[in-house]
Amino acid sequence: MKLFSNKDEMPPQMVAVVTQMMESQAYRELAAAQMFGYGLQFVPELKWLKFLTWHIREEMEHYEVVATMFQQFVGESVEPRVNARLARKPIAFAQSWFELAMAQFLYDRGGLWQLREYEQCSFLPYREIIAKIIKEETGHQSLGEKIVIELCRSGQFNDIKQKHFETWFKQGMLSFGRPDTEGGRYALQVGLKKRDSGAVMADFVNDIRSAVKACGLSFPRPEAIGLQVPTSIDWTA
Repeated sequence: MKLFSNKDEMPPQMVAVVTQMMESQAYRELAAAQMFGYGLQFVPELKWLKFLTWHIREEMEHYEVVATMFQQFVGESVEPRVNARLARKPIAFAQSWFELAMAQFLYDRGGLWQLREYEQCSFLPYREIIAKIIKEETGHQSLGEKIVIELCRSGQFNDIKQKHFETWFKQGMLSFGRPDTEGGRYALQVGLKKRDSGAVMADFVNDIRSAVKACGLSFPRPEAIGLQVPTSIDWTA
């Protein structure tokens, strides 16, 4: 696999794909910071307030490093693009502590699985930034899951837990992009990512399966929540 250090070495199609990858990553980092920031009003205890404020700061630091890389690669700021995209496609804001925990579990977890596909990225500056983000994200991936399981087992949220699960499960799955697209096939061909989005979706489902069962939840039918997924995914919990 050929490795690249700057865009002058790349064909035009690869430059366009890398530019889109950076813009999308910047959007996800800022969207997460905004969503968790809004959710602070619902956090019931000091220990979780401390965690969430730290997490928001971490997301902002990740946004900054991706924005800096974009500036160096494209020669312009990513901020107008990200702000316009957030205006067109704003991230949903959790409206309770329970929903915020579900978002931390599924949206954040999906983001980590998405990042792992770029660990061996053929564009070396992107690989370096992704390695930094993965290292920092990995440390708190189980926390949202633990909170959600505890809250679900309390029995207080039986009437809303499936609805919130489906909302944030969809957001987590959308992190990977649509499977089997022309852009995805090109990214695989030139070594920008490791696998097709469909394979990542299947691993994500397997990763959260035990937690879904522990919460007394069930996976929704993909078509019911507007997801395009491979037919081979096992939806049992």
